[in-house]
Amino acid sequence: MLEPSTTTIPLTSRRSAVSWCACLVALVLLAIAPGHAEAADETFRTVAVADPYLEMHTGPGRGYPIFHVVDRGESVEITMQRTDWYQVRTGSGVEGWVDRAQMELTLQPDGQEVNFEQADMDDFTNAKWEVGILAGDFGGANIISLYTGYSLNPHVSVEVWGSQILGNFSNGWMGSVNVVHETWPDWRVSPFFTLGAGVIHTSPKSTIIQGEDRNDQVGHVGAGVRVYATRRFSLRAEYKSYVVFTSRDDNEEVEEWKLGFAFFF
Repeated sequence: MLEPSTTTIPLTSRRSAVSWCACLVALVLLAIAPGHAEAADETFRTVAVADPYLEMHTGPGRGYPIFHVVDRGESVEITMQRTDWYQVRTGSGVEGWVDRAQMELTLQPDGQEVNFEQADMDDFTNAKWEVGILAGDFGGANIISLYTGYSLNPHVSVEVWGSQILGNFSNGWMGSVNVVHETWPDWRVSPFFTLGAGVIHTSPKSTIIQGEDRNDQVGHVGAGVRVYATRRFSLRAEYKSYVVFTSRDDNEEVEEWKLGFAFFF
């Protein structure tokens, strides 16, 4: 159906690939940018300095110079979080960045310790939403896929997939809805099984005899593994076996292998 790509991909395919790469870059930027879900709990929280002083950097990293020091007993307001760095504002309006280690030594206005939450294995196990991107091989063609998933419970989730397929003799796209079951969701390396159905659209590239575009239904079963990486990142590898229900009474079987990463929240 989609033969291995051994020649240069035409301009239209390259543009499609560029579009998908742009989606990948956007997803990476979303994941490494200030975490909105994590930062929301910390936004505009006021804490008091309990250490002798609090060092404020010009940016979120030790490579940025220290430009201001807040003395013990003074209060700062947390306005933003970026990984392990917090942007704070003093009472006089000075803004700077402080690392997590120092922020964990601050106190609430009533003198109690401050709890700075950080994504961990429990968040990986109990996350409700997941967004990811994978790339690999679909019956000898290149495939790039984006998906979003919602967890009904720690064992079962529903996913919606969109894929771009780039072959030598035809291009296409595929959309599907999957049900995923994880037997051991609390494992750092968590195997899963998946079952789903959808539709695939195939557009031949022939310039001599123009073939017909095709829309066919597909069904699949598969298995894979999710691996907790760090913070809100996970890696994902999977195999799926597809059956394409064609209108020619000649169903086709296609194997797919993909590898990628996801951001959960």
